[in-house]
Amino acid sequence: MRYARAAHAVVASPTAIYALAGTGAGGAPVLPVERFDGRSWQIETTLPGAGLNAPAAALIGEKIYLVGGFNTVTNVPSTQVLVYDLATRRWSDAAPLPAPRGGHAAVVLDGKIHVIGGGNSRSTIADHDVYDPATNRWTSAAPLPRAKGSPAAVVVAGKLWSIGGRSGPSDFGFVDVYDPETDRWSAGPTIEPRGTAGAVHYCGATFLIGGESQARAESLAEVLRLDDGASVWQAAPSLPTARTFARAVLFRDRIHVVGGSPTPGRSHASEGSAVVESFGLRCP
Repeated sequence: MRYARAAHAVVASPTAIYALAGTGAGGAPVLPVERFDGRSWQIETTLPGAGLNAPAAALIGEKIYLVGGFNTVTNVPSTQVLVYDLATRRWSDAAPLPAPRGGHAAVVLDGKIHVIGGGNSRSTIADHDVYDPATNRWTSAAPLPRAKGSPAAVVVAGKLWSIGGRSGPSDFGFVDVYDPETDRWSAGPTIEPRGTAGAVHYCGATFLIGGESQARAESLAEVLRLDDGASVWQAAPSLPTARTFARAVLFRDRIHVVGGSPTPGRSHASEGSAVVESFGLRCP
C-alpha cells in the first residue's frame, strides 16, 4: 500500500480491495482511503473527520459501510456509521450504532450487517447488533456467549462464526457459531488463543490468519485451516510477514492480507505496515 496501516478496516468488491482508516507511521491516524485493482494502489477518497482506529467495514452492493471505531488514536468509541458510495464517490451517514464501540467485527449475512463484540471506553462487550440497509435501522440479536474484543468473523454456510478475540490481557480460543434461523450461538472447534486475526472462507475451508498472542507477546504468522465439516483446525502455510490486525479478504480467487502491525501490543496507536501478501489454491 501507499500508507502503512494497523487497526484498520479492509473490504473487497469484485473489482478492487479498499483499505480504510487505522493508524500508520508514528502511530498517526491514516485519512486517505486506498484502492487496489489487482495491479497498483491508488488514493480513492479521504476519510471524513480526524481519523478512526479499530472500526469495522462491510460492503453491500456499491456501498462501503464503515462502522464505529475509536476516535483518532484514543479509546473513546464512536457510534458513527459512515457510508461511501463507490458509484458517486461521496460520503454520507447511516443510522448510528445503538451504542458506541470499537475493536468489533462485522460481516454481511443475508444482506444485513452483523456487528459483534468489541469494546467501549470501559470494557469489552458481547453486543450483537444487526443493520438492515433497506430500512436504515439497527436491531439487537443474541449476544456473544462472552464479552470479547478483536474477534475474527466469517460467514460459513449461512452462519456467522466468531473466532478467538481478547479482553484486557487475556486471549480467547473460543469459536462461537451463530444461526440466524434460531438466533442462537453454539460452540465450534476451538483454537489456540489469539486476537486481531483475520478470517476468510475459501476453497471449502475457513482460514484463520495471523493476529496476536498476548501470552507470547508476539505478532503471529500462523495460519490455521478448518475444512468444512471438520472438527479440528490444521496448520496451513504461514504468512511470510507476522502481523497483528491481520485484515484478510478474498479477491480474485486469492486470500489477500492487507497491512497490520509487526509489533504486538494493545495500543490504540499501533504503528502499521504497508505489507500486502496473497495466497491461492486450486479449488476443487
